[in-house]
Amino acid sequence: MTRSNPTPTRERITESLLELARCSRRHRIIVAGSNGPELMFALHRRGYARVATTAACGLPQGQYDVAMVDWQDRSIKALETTLVWLVHFLAPSAVLVIWIDSPEHAANRKLDSMLESLGFRVEVGTRCEQGLAISARRRDSAQMAVAA
Repeated sequence: MTRSNPTPTRERITESLLELARCSRRHRIIVAGSNGPELMFALHRRGYARVATTAACGLPQGQYDVAMVDWQDRSIKALETTLVWLVHFLAPSAVLVIWIDSPEHAANRKLDSMLESLGFRVEVGTRCEQGLAISARRRDSAQMAVAA
């Protein structure tokens, strides 16, 4: 049986997502997107044991610290539908990291407005591997941190 290794591009995307998330191995992570299971296994190989895919995440109770979304070959509208569903799994201080393979500026603007409508603000974004990776947090989580 031949076993295929992840492409170097896949590894670089995973590294970019981890860097943007700034998470530890103790954080609970949920992964979504067309390569969710592959991303989950890549995180497990790196020592992140508390990772679940959207197929096995249980009921939404704000239980995840990080959401990583690997969005390839799908529409921005479908991403919006996924994010509307996914945010209910995230804790108030959670980080949402998204990689999309669309280099179009219109898609980037749509993503920004979509996150804004969901109560998130983009902290940082970077172009990588023929796509865009962004990190976002809930707008009110920064105020909660200052209050604490």
